Amino acid sequence: MKTELTLLRKAMQEQGIDVYLITMDDDHQSEYVGDHYKEIRLISGFTGSAGRLVVTMDEAGLWTDGRYFVQAEKELSESGIRLMRMGRTETPDIMDYIAEKVPEGGRLGLNGRCTAYLEAVSLKERLEAKGAELVSDTDLPADFWEDRPKKAAEPIFILEENFAGESTASKIERLRAELQRLAAKVHIITSLDDIAWLLNLRGDDIAYNPVFRSFLIIDGESIRLYLDKEHLTEEVSDYLSRLGVSVDTEEEHFYEAVKGLKEGPVLIESGKINAACGFAISKELKLIDRMMPTTLMKAKKNKTEMANLKKAHLKDGLALTHFMYWFKENVASGELTEWGCVEKLHEFRAQNEGFLGESFSTISAYGANAAMCHYSPSMEHDTPIAPKGLYLVDSGGQYYEGTTDVTRTWSCGPVTDEERTSLTLSVIANMRLADARFLEGTGGAALDYIAREPFWRRGLNFDHGTGHGVGYLLNVHERPVGIRYKAVPERQDQYPFSEGMFVSDEPGLYIEGSHGVRTENMLMCMNDYSNSYGQFCRFEAYTLCPIDKYALDTSIMEERDKELLNAYHKKVWEELGPHMEGKEKEWLKDMCEPL
Repeated sequence: MKTELTLLRKAMQEQGIDVYLITMDDDHQSEYVGDHYKEIRLISGFTGSAGRLVVTMDEAGLWTDGRYFVQAEKELSESGIRLMRMGRTETPDIMDYIAEKVPEGGRLGLNGRCTAYLEAVSLKERLEAKGAELVSDTDLPADFWEDRPKKAAEPIFILEENFAGESTASKIERLRAELQRLAAKVHIITSLDDIAWLLNLRGDDIAYNPVFRSFLIIDGESIRLYLDKEHLTEEVSDYLSRLGVSVDTEEEHFYEAVKGLKEGPVLIESGKINAACGFAISKELKLIDRMMPTTLMKAKKNKTEMANLKKAHLKDGLALTHFMYWFKENVASGELTEWGCVEKLHEFRAQNEGFLGESFSTISAYGANAAMCHYSPSMEHDTPIAPKGLYLVDSGGQYYEGTTDVTRTWSCGPVTDEERTSLTLSVIANMRLADARFLEGTGGAALDYIAREPFWRRGLNFDHGTGHGVGYLLNVHERPVGIRYKAVPERQDQYPFSEGMFVSDEPGLYIEGSHGVRTENMLMCMNDYSNSYGQFCRFEAYTLCPIDKYALDTSIMEERDKELLNAYHKKVWEELGPHMEGKEKEWLKDMCEPL
């Protein structure tokens, strides 16, 4: 059992708390958070990016989703904490579990600044029904977390209009028009990517996500931005002043301002503001609780963003293809390692003009490690790559021209029939989804079946969504669109598709102890044609990197599947070929030759 779990229980006992909930959130309900907020890692050792930890005096459970089952089982093995596999019939709903474990008249503790208001309100109502109390102003791990990292506050920069495609003034005007339509007097935004998008600003407070810690309150006449003074440069301060944005560098002033609001209705999204903020709003004010207007606005990429994203994916595709050639040339030596490949791929990406860094921690996984969907190596935990089996690399970059995310699975030498079949199924599924035609307004649940059908027909499945939205020089996971066959409430990604929505296409298969495969391209939703039935849409693949056709079992591919792969490789060759030279160009031409 980890020492920190014992210390947490001691703190619970001292404060009369029966059950304690730790989320993986920050003050802004971000998917990825800075080191200051990683209390679950401190208490449990779990390093994934999604989870909830519930601790009682005699048991503890970590709830996480299918992406992390294999990883979490390993990391929790000696922690004294039980893995709760979300989505499984034997796993209790976390809210039901908490409500059951808090005794009559008992107390549930949590940090209200790192818990969504929606979640806290639901818990409060359940507890009140049994005479129990929610204590939402406590941060127990802070009592014993020595050398806790400080909250990040890196300088921010302006994203010029030739990249953003729309001026900040225009975005503010559109948002105010939407507030007027909704009859909202005030709107509170604490979601970092929404604030960054609205103000055409970017930062570096969270690894891989170019956002900055901040809070924003907007009404018909004013905009108040609360952020750390270390974020500001003279240029950014002047820029905000010209826009009429008043800046306050004291975080506590935000909560005081929320508490002092006198006029409503107040537009919030209860799942995207924290409980401390939500509980601070006067009960006398009417609330409009719905998805923030900026969330949909930024999900629909404008023409400039769409054009820029093509440039970003050309750069990124060249980097990944250079890496693929290098990998294929050197893997037979037996000297490659997972971490060495991470560093080499970074070298290729860093050569690109406008490269700002990776868009997430690179997944470089050989053999059985690839069966862990979100496995990442490190310098300390490295694995050699043998000249046999499969290697999976899932990576992406942040550029001024946008955000990329791509996965490829390559052979390292001889592969088994099972490995070959697995990879072929992921390629078939990927290509079929990219070829979809559908009416505007179709949701991701309907599209998901296209990709999953080849797996389901064989009694197989993968425990993650088929696709997620991606931001423009923002978060690699972006609401509100996604492709998955069942709703996952915390992902909020089942919004209908329309032109300009940018989504991943990443079916895979994971055989624990053996191998994992995934094939991922980024797709842009485009208008195709319209008739009496309405507007039909299609996808355009922006990702450019060859598929390892020599690792496929073409006998299980239908003629249509071969045609789709051949057409994709024709595009890759036409786009990347002119930028290649010598043996590398000859290799790419061979990789892109029709089946």
